[in-house]
Amino acid sequence: MSSLKRLWPYIRHYKVRLIIGLIAVTISNVFTVAVPRIIGTTIDRLDKPDSVFEMIEVYVIGLNKAIEQANPDVFSSYVAYQMQGITAGEIVNQVLLIIALSILAGIFLFLTRQMIIVMSRLVEQDLRNDFMNHVQSLSMRWFTNTTTGDIMALATNDIPRVREFAGPALMYSANTFTTFIFALAMMLALSPEITLLALLPLPLVSYTVYKIGKKVHVLFGQVQGQYADLTSNAQENISGVRVIRGYVREAYTESMFGKLSELYRLKNMEYIKVDALMLPAMMTLIGLSQIIILGFGGAQVMAGSLTIGDITQFVAYLSLLIWPVIAIGWVTNLVQRAAAAMKRLNAVFDLKPDIADSSLTDGGVTGIRGKIEFRDVTLQYETDMPPVLNDVSFTVDPGETFAIVGTTGSGKSSIVNLIARLYDPTKGDILIDNKPIATIPLDVLRTSIGTVTQETVLFSKTLANNVRFGRTDASLEDVIGATSLAQLHGNVVDFPKEYDTMVGERGVTLSGGQKQRTSIARAVLREPDILILDDALSAVDTETEEHILSGLRDVMKDRTTIIIAHRISTVKDADKIIVLEDGGIVEQGTHEELLELDGRYALTYERQLLEQELEAM
Repeated sequence: MSSLKRLWPYIRHYKVRLIIGLIAVTISNVFTVAVPRIIGTTIDRLDKPDSVFEMIEVYVIGLNKAIEQANPDVFSSYVAYQMQGITAGEIVNQVLLIIALSILAGIFLFLTRQMIIVMSRLVEQDLRNDFMNHVQSLSMRWFTNTTTGDIMALATNDIPRVREFAGPALMYSANTFTTFIFALAMMLALSPEITLLALLPLPLVSYTVYKIGKKVHVLFGQVQGQYADLTSNAQENISGVRVIRGYVREAYTESMFGKLSELYRLKNMEYIKVDALMLPAMMTLIGLSQIIILGFGGAQVMAGSLTIGDITQFVAYLSLLIWPVIAIGWVTNLVQRAAAAMKRLNAVFDLKPDIADSSLTDGGVTGIRGKIEFRDVTLQYETDMPPVLNDVSFTVDPGETFAIVGTTGSGKSSIVNLIARLYDPTKGDILIDNKPIATIPLDVLRTSIGTVTQETVLFSKTLANNVRFGRTDASLEDVIGATSLAQLHGNVVDFPKEYDTMVGERGVTLSGGQKQRTSIARAVLREPDILILDDALSAVDTETEEHILSGLRDVMKDRTTIIIAHRISTVKDADKIIVLEDGGIVEQGTHEELLELDGRYALTYERQLLEQELEAM
């Protein structure tokens, strides 16, 4: 329960709704509890005594009531009331009164749901928004160690469980409490002995609901887990259909899906069997309470202590208590599930980002010129892993084109991560415009950088909106200018909907080269002070690459450009080039200077030239 404390500020924000809902459920139950009383008294008056024996029975009952209440006036008023009977007009009035009370109870119950359930939806929305905002602020290291599935489970499964506490659990708790108090008071007024006997089986109802509900909850979680495996397998089969057909693996994938589908069916059957026990168990215990009322109540009617109307009221009040008693067990499960879900959410909310603006941040910095300096920088992602960068030092002046080449895993992309301050160095200093990078506000730093990453990330939006992602106010003319520079415009005009074409999830409707060029256009449209191309031209041919680089040279003339590439043709015109190997700089200089060194760079260049000649043959 302690984990749910974090939820109260969200609920407190909508306290007016909660208070109105609690008042409404109380009023609704006042009207509901009044109905059995009217029915009982009406039934008693329907049977007007018309024989000596029936009159004697009325006198005996009146006498017993007077003795029980120690008030002689009760006898005379009861006898007079029973002797007069009831007219047809009075019956109509009583029926109309019952209808009116039921309608009023329904109206206030509707108001209760509108207040409390809607409040819970608002709490859910606020909590989910805060959760996603907090997740967005967390450091890349956390994302590296956390799967997307775990994050999605928290947002889509755990937050709804918490909502069930803020809504149904609170509402049904209030309904249970008020109904129980009012109905119990009316039952005790009729006969304390029968009331206590009739209530004996009801705690067993709550316990049964709790125990079966707990088992159902566990099995339902297993069903959901199996469903997740099934849908994940289906998604993989659909997205990888080309590979599956290419390797003629249809039979294998069908077999695997069939096995998962069978496991899902078996889990569902197990869940249904346990869930099916709930209603019979409850009805058996509730029936026991009704037997007690009819047995002991019937004996008291025969003894003259109670009337048929009183027994009718007992049965009606017991019926009113059934759902609240069931709700006790159900609500207990809801609270437990919500507490467990909130505990998992709290574990994320309690995390603080490793990288954030601090007291060192200079709020006066509103932009950057583009000078970058690394001084003996070492980066180690995890303490139990070897460094990915070792004592790296270099300087990039504003307006320069700086290139990084090296084998896979040499640390090229890690330098990009440090420039954008996705990570802080383990050792050494990084300066931007001669200022420690930690003094520059994060939003200023990252707004000034346009990055085209190795893995192209596009969103399920129109092509134009993907290009506008970093600059939402850009006109269509600006978008066309950026795509023209990226050598993409010629392809776009061939699409039926041109710039309104939906690119699909992760750009599935575009080719690899088109996706890369869309990403380049997005970065260029932002007009960044620092443009980073992280192996961003690997999916385009050399001719297209040359056109793109030529256009970038004009656009980025006075801005800093960092190019990471495997192809030497991509970086040969850079002002400075460094060669990385095992996290350290082994060579640096211009293209010509590196060729004169006749080292690793020159060897790579000669090999690539030979490959081009062989391809041309």
